[in-house]
Amino acid sequence: MAYDCDVLVIGGGIVGLSTAYAITRAAPGTRVVVLEKESGPARHQTGRNSGVIHSGIYYRPGSFKARFAVRGAAEMVGFCAEHDLPHEVTGKLIVATERSELPRLHALVQRGRENGIPVRELGPAQIAEYEPAVRGLAAIHVGTTGVCDYGAVARQLARLAEDAGGSVRYGAEVRTVGRRGATVAVRTAGGEVLRARALVNCAGLHSDRIARLAGDDPGMRIVPFRGEYFELAADRADLVRGLVYPVPDPAFPFLGVHLTRGVDGTVHVGPNAVPALAREGYDWGTVRPGELAETVTYPGAWRIARRHWRYGAGEVRRSLSRSAFTTAVRRLLPAVRAEDLIPAPSGVRAQAVLRDGTLVDDFLFAQSPGMVHVLNAPSPAATASLPIGREVARRVLAGLE
Repeated sequence: MAYDCDVLVIGGGIVGLSTAYAITRAAPGTRVVVLEKESGPARHQTGRNSGVIHSGIYYRPGSFKARFAVRGAAEMVGFCAEHDLPHEVTGKLIVATERSELPRLHALVQRGRENGIPVRELGPAQIAEYEPAVRGLAAIHVGTTGVCDYGAVARQLARLAEDAGGSVRYGAEVRTVGRRGATVAVRTAGGEVLRARALVNCAGLHSDRIARLAGDDPGMRIVPFRGEYFELAADRADLVRGLVYPVPDPAFPFLGVHLTRGVDGTVHVGPNAVPALAREGYDWGTVRPGELAETVTYPGAWRIARRHWRYGAGEVRRSLSRSAFTTAVRRLLPAVRAEDLIPAPSGVRAQAVLRDGTLVDDFLFAQSPGMVHVLNAPSPAATASLPIGREVARRVLAGLE
């Protein structure tokens, strides 16, 4: 059997491109082809986030998320510096605005120290030294957090993979996947057939579908959630100097509305998390009936709704009411006004959900002969993309051996 390449990677986001880059570094001469359905890289989750380089403070010690984020944050800063990509290590504040949040804030201090992250506890006066317009009862400062341009990082990874002999093909949507013996074959929407010795599924919002196309049962379903952002008006951007987050509530699956100054000086406010009506549903007007039916008929989605309906109702209310969203922001930033908030592009989070309604919290990998599936790559996937790429490369190369 003639092979067109050794490894096919489906998905040209930051995880797929980091995997291709890692393979070419770990095993020079390995022929890698990345297939991306869009006309360029990083068009979905990678290119539609707030650009934060996460420290890893939130994550359970020993988890993939903790290990990859702590290592990945340092590596991402180094990668951006090496390749002259926009970035800045700003540090961030996690701010308690109510007394009920203080025990959770203190628990984060302990978790940060367990993960090897430097943290500093602050009182109200010290909060004002970092962020004069922010109000809170107490806070912690996390010095290793920063910002970068993940779209630029993805483009650089694509260039490096191609310089090492790999190929990144855009406009190449995978329609069928098959395998015969030791050969994996895919057919694209354009009718091209490619044969390889191994396949890596980094399809993000469509990762479960690709797994099923390949004949594997992923044991989960991607349920899309849209993250809605605003920007502070240019003349009000000086209200925020860096990154400001609320204390997360472990009972809910999202971090809550936060404030992030990007590398371009724009201050993002959000996200507000609501169910998306399509896997690439970046607004309420984008509805794909087939994809919506997949979600609403999935038992896990109904169980999420029953468990978190109050939280979800609040998110939908803030999505439909600028006033309600502004009230949420004022918990951290009392000076903000509704007219200060300008709608910004939304993102969609590919959340893996089990049939019992469990939201998969960590990275989730699955393997079968000749295949590696990345089934859940939640935040901090962009931060951790370099170590994740090496982990996936290790798995696929071990299979080739």
